[in-house]
Amino acid sequence: MGIIRSCFSFRAGTVCGAYLAQNYQVPNVTKLANTALFMAKVVEEKYRKPKKRDDDDD
Repeated sequence: MGIIRSCFSFRAGTVCGAYLAQNYQVPNVTKLANTALFMAKVVEEKYRKPKKRDDDDD
């Protein structure tokens, strides 16, 4: 009885997720995350302080 009770929320989530994915246009989370990381990188490069130029080149 314990394993059925403990896995109920996981099973219910899996069934609901499969139903939603088949019947609705669910966005691709991986693609969305990659786009967000790319945009964050662009913003970081745009607003980053310029590096100090030292007289010594390492």
